[in-house]
Amino acid sequence: MASKVTRRKFINSAAATGAAVAGARIGLSAQTQRPNVLFILADDLGYGDLSCYGRPDYQTPVLDGLARQGVKFTSAYAAAPVCTPTRCAVATGRYPQRLEVGLLEPLTPRDRDKGLPPEHPTVASLLHANGYDTGLIGKWHLGWRPEFGPNRHGYDEFFGILSGAGDYFTHWSSDAGGADLWENLEPVERLGYLTDLLSERAIAFITRRRTNPFFLSLHYTAPHSPWEGPEDQAIGHTTHGDGPMVDGGSLKIYATMVKSMDAGIGRVLQALSRARLERSTLVVFTSDNGGERYSFNWPFSFQKMYLWEGGIRVPAIARWPGTIPSNRISDQPVITMDWTATILAVTGTPPDAAYPLDGEDVMPVCKGTRPLYDRTLFWRTRTRAAARAGKWKYLDDSGEEGLFDLSIDPGEKNDLRASHRDVFDRIRAEYSAWNARMLPRRPSP
Repeated sequence: MASKVTRRKFINSAAATGAAVAGARIGLSAQTQRPNVLFILADDLGYGDLSCYGRPDYQTPVLDGLARQGVKFTSAYAAAPVCTPTRCAVATGRYPQRLEVGLLEPLTPRDRDKGLPPEHPTVASLLHANGYDTGLIGKWHLGWRPEFGPNRHGYDEFFGILSGAGDYFTHWSSDAGGADLWENLEPVERLGYLTDLLSERAIAFITRRRTNPFFLSLHYTAPHSPWEGPEDQAIGHTTHGDGPMVDGGSLKIYATMVKSMDAGIGRVLQALSRARLERSTLVVFTSDNGGERYSFNWPFSFQKMYLWEGGIRVPAIARWPGTIPSNRISDQPVITMDWTATILAVTGTPPDAAYPLDGEDVMPVCKGTRPLYDRTLFWRTRTRAAARAGKWKYLDDSGEEGLFDLSIDPGEKNDLRASHRDVFDRIRAEYSAWNARMLPRRPSP
């Protein structure tokens, strides 16, 4: 007797067939069609916080090794200088200013009625419809209500926190007003250091028997505050302060947090290797915004929340053995939404035509088959604005405007607005035209 074909199986089979056709159209070979994808997002990791990007006081051997095995980007950007808008850009592949939730800097307890709209397509929902097993492990921060959560946005499973920050041992969040650890739609209790819990859950996801390719978003909360290393269980866990829980910390504790994440990623990558999935898995690592109090952002200025380079320039690494050559360094400007577009492209997953992407496929850059090219990228917060056009950076820092040549002045110290007024006016006009297409700014609270 023929086995019963369920509606879901039929849809997934049809999607897989369509994906194969789409893959052929974009030039994917039989060996590289429908790869697995592991997207790793650190939280508040500054540009120079990995030793391969210059951190002088500790080592990150796993991520240094990942960079040697693939391509390291030196002009990678977050879509925003704070987490919620960037996570919106990851999910949608679009500028965060296109959605109300993307205007929140960040989502706070005042915004219980706001979140990522359930009807908006996401990278996970598109991949899920294309026959992928999908999971989000880690931080969400795009809405607390079930209709705003990961399970309504294409993720088969979710394990992590919904808030912007949580204690690494008690998993208590000031935003949630209590414990904030979830398994799908249910609150759960788990013993352990949160970074380790997320790593172990990712290993279980990767090594599970399955017939479909997988897409795993592994969104660490490290090294976001509260600043607690894996050996800090005995310290007080109720004095972090309100909101982002930013009381305390030290350079030593920060180092242990980053090294713990690095080691956890190492265990996840070892699981890929043991499962013989290395060559069939695209791995991308990056951060949601520039660094915070204990970050090393040299040679850039300022930090998280600002649109100077220190607030938006981030590390980014991509590895896909056999497809991306090893030991490559690229100064090609890329931005958060590009990873979404790239993931859809390499999996043969068409975007939703009603929600066109703002990112672009950068796999040719990763492979070295496309030379460096100029791009124009935009940023906006409640009080600041910025645009990068080629080597030029336009900046409006709360009404103080300037123009900088990033090719010789990455620290944005020498304002060239007066001597290059034509360039300043041109980029400022391009920013204004882009801004007119976005949602209007939210008023400051």
